[in-house]
Amino acid sequence: MNKVKFLGTAGARFVVTKQLRKSGGIWLTLDDTNILIDPGPGSLNRCLSSKPKLNPLDLNGIILTHRHLDHSNDINILIEAMTNGGFKKKGIVFAPKDALDEDPVILKYIRTYVEKIEILKENRTYKIGKISFSTPVKHIHGVETYGLNINGENCSISYITDTKYFDGIESYYNGDIFIINSVLIESKDYINHLSLNDVEKIISIKKPKLTILTHFGMTIIKAKPWEITEKLSKKLGVKIIAANDGMEIDLDNYSDY
Repeated sequence: MNKVKFLGTAGARFVVTKQLRKSGGIWLTLDDTNILIDPGPGSLNRCLSSKPKLNPLDLNGIILTHRHLDHSNDINILIEAMTNGGFKKKGIVFAPKDALDEDPVILKYIRTYVEKIEILKENRTYKIGKISFSTPVKHIHGVETYGLNINGENCSISYITDTKYFDGIESYYNGDIFIINSVLIESKDYINHLSLNDVEKIISIKKPKLTILTHFGMTIIKAKPWEITEKLSKKLGVKIIAANDGMEIDLDNYSDY
């Protein structure tokens, strides 16, 4: 089964530190390839407590879109789990250069456990298992950050991770399914995250077959994201849903959502 599972939907530091929503990242299974994207705090626990359990030994690799703690906190323990404590050298880890250089979030001794570490760069394409993904544009987010266009045989997913909106960002993403990190109700000049107005603009231009909002900040949670997406769906005439912790999307039948 091709699927995407949300191990957490928390965005912004207060939602994460209070664990108002979980922060485990996203598990993707596509074309017999298993990838964990952005393993934040509690990611390993969320994998092992998932029903059915998600076994890190089954991972082909881990993608880190950027080094912030809510995306990277469990990266080292997940590498250990993926490689059976380092006794089974396997998997690829993808990360921006600043996650590996000075003040790294991926520890140097852990790096020897995996088959390969690939550095993410703007407008590059990468291969893992039977799928490919690209990093079409560098985001505006304070640290080096990239969204993803993920391409399988019959399904394509665009993951727009943390960023401040900039003109034309939507033109870089082309998936059938959009997953968008939606932290803010209203834009704030000093916060490099998307607001609902930004999200609405992206969706109204691209009109993906399915859009899933996740990575919610406090203002979104208080406003009830399931109600927000229902109203936005009706307004734009496209299918938009709010992710929940543990929610699983069947990618072979996503048009049913």
